[in-house]
Amino acid sequence: MIKYKPKLSLCVVYLFVFYLAAVTSDLESDRRALVVLRKSVRGRTLLWNMSAPSPCDWHGVHCDAGRVTALRLPGAGLFGSLPIGGIGNLTELQTLSLRFNSALSGPIPSDFSNLVLLRYLYLQGNAFSGEIPSFLFTLPNVIRINLGENKFSGRIPDNVNSATRLVTLYLERNQLTGPIPEITLPLQQFNVSSNQLDGSIPSSLSSWPSTAFEGNTLCGKPLNLCVGGPAPEPGPGPNPPPEKKDSDKLSTGAIVGIVIGCVVGLLVLLLILFCLCRKRKKKEENGQARNVEAPVAPPATAAAIPKERAAVVPPVKATSSESGVVSKDLIFFVKTFGEFDLDGLLKASAEVLGKGTVGSSYKASFDHGLIVAVKRLRDVVVPEKEFRERLQVLGSMSHPNLVTLIAYYFSRDEKLLVFEYMSRGSLSAILHGNKGNGRTPLNWETRVGVALGAARAIKFLHSRDATTSHGNIKSSNVLLSESYEAKVSDYGLAPIISSTSAPNRIDGYRAPEVTDARKISQKADVYSFGVLILELLTGKSPTHQQLNEEGVDLPRWVQSVTDQQSPSEVLDPELTRYQPEGNENIIRLLKIGMSCTAQYPDSRPSMADVTRLIEEVSHSSGSSPNPISD
Repeated sequence: MIKYKPKLSLCVVYLFVFYLAAVTSDLESDRRALVVLRKSVRGRTLLWNMSAPSPCDWHGVHCDAGRVTALRLPGAGLFGSLPIGGIGNLTELQTLSLRFNSALSGPIPSDFSNLVLLRYLYLQGNAFSGEIPSFLFTLPNVIRINLGENKFSGRIPDNVNSATRLVTLYLERNQLTGPIPEITLPLQQFNVSSNQLDGSIPSSLSSWPSTAFEGNTLCGKPLNLCVGGPAPEPGPGPNPPPEKKDSDKLSTGAIVGIVIGCVVGLLVLLLILFCLCRKRKKKEENGQARNVEAPVAPPATAAAIPKERAAVVPPVKATSSESGVVSKDLIFFVKTFGEFDLDGLLKASAEVLGKGTVGSSYKASFDHGLIVAVKRLRDVVVPEKEFRERLQVLGSMSHPNLVTLIAYYFSRDEKLLVFEYMSRGSLSAILHGNKGNGRTPLNWETRVGVALGAARAIKFLHSRDATTSHGNIKSSNVLLSESYEAKVSDYGLAPIISSTSAPNRIDGYRAPEVTDARKISQKADVYSFGVLILELLTGKSPTHQQLNEEGVDLPRWVQSVTDQQSPSEVLDPELTRYQPEGNENIIRLLKIGMSCTAQYPDSRPSMADVTRLIEEVSHSSGSSPNPISD
């Protein structure tokens, strides 16, 4: 047996060398495919080091077992069209992300049909055109397809159901035409809004919200019912009601019962009217009549405010407090904003400003010119005594960068807060509002001023004691005055508002350690403020659907891009376009925001340190956003 060992060892060596050669050959094939891609598509991130021994070391290229399995180049400023023989030859590819490159154009290459292992395809936010190829839905392993915000035209392929593992299909903001095919897949994410689709919505998709179909000429549930179309063909659904026959006539007993019921109902109605009239007459005799008519204004977003005129809230009822004193009017903290009472507030013309996590907000305009903001709280879970104590604490807080709490009203049915009105609305509306309506972009001086003002406000809240926090920091709670002075709103309300089920991380601002929305620590405030800084500098909303669908929140997205590219790659183009002096101070502020969003609370700085660092950045850049000090 001994004499055969060298031969056996030699066979093992041959097999090992053969395996290495095969792997090397496959990786070399992947390398050639990437080189073909590099020749057709331009961009800074594709300036790969061609002398590197392996393409696995190139930016955006990820390998597993010696093959390219993922190509991630999101927001990389790429331009050009995808070539045949490029990505389509990466036969082990499982993830392809080219989202938000804007200038990638042309059709999807036909050799994408070779990507039989592809699971995730993210091409949104580009200028791809042509018809959506049907072979995408024949890829056996594809799970997510996002082709939104491109220029695809033609019909949605009829073979969508062939992609049996598909759970995400985003086709919104393209130029697709024709009807939506019957899709029976158990999709978890779906959107075809803002195309040129027509016809009726398939019954299999009728449970999706209307936002998934808006911006087309579609009809049927959940949109308006189709009018003038052909009657639906009978199917396996519920049987239609039988036609009425002459034998379906009411019996004499049934007719008598109906007559008696109508008489009794009429008598009850007359009795109720009589009681109401006596009650109203009694009120008039005591001089306590109230003539307020106030329909509830429908909720709206800050980005789309209806210009309606209505009363601020429905008629409120005066109820007794725990001390036995009847609450008939507003409780004021300051009166420097003008004199008014509850009756005047209810009769003031109102405009819906938005609907937030703690309640709906309104702009109330009085006839004599005074304007205030009214927040109608919902889901208050604390008793009256605790509510009033909390409001007394909030009303005593005064800082130039806090929205002033003017007054409040408490009854069993209504809880109202009256704040000073901020004319330019929220930072969220300005950053993410419609950019086509002549909106003035925020320059660097304004943005660093907003960050500094918000930081000073939160630092002030934290300085009161170790347990005081804001609890709901986000861009919609940072309001701007006419001179773009930042003031923070909705501070200290989290403990009195109902905490729903475990918080969902896709809200974008909440620290990872938070499990109860009513118990927000100061370190959790720091995390939320860090997200706010990143939002301010990148121009991306932390709740942006396109970020979250890949399981990536804003801090992790910024971290991943800055780890592989220049930090300037994540900045809002509006910001860098108007900053000719350079980006050094912008990058300094970006790094402050990233330090605030550290995963572990003990790794985050205090708001006092954050404020000091932002002040240094502001002074270094020579900007004087507003001369407010603590």
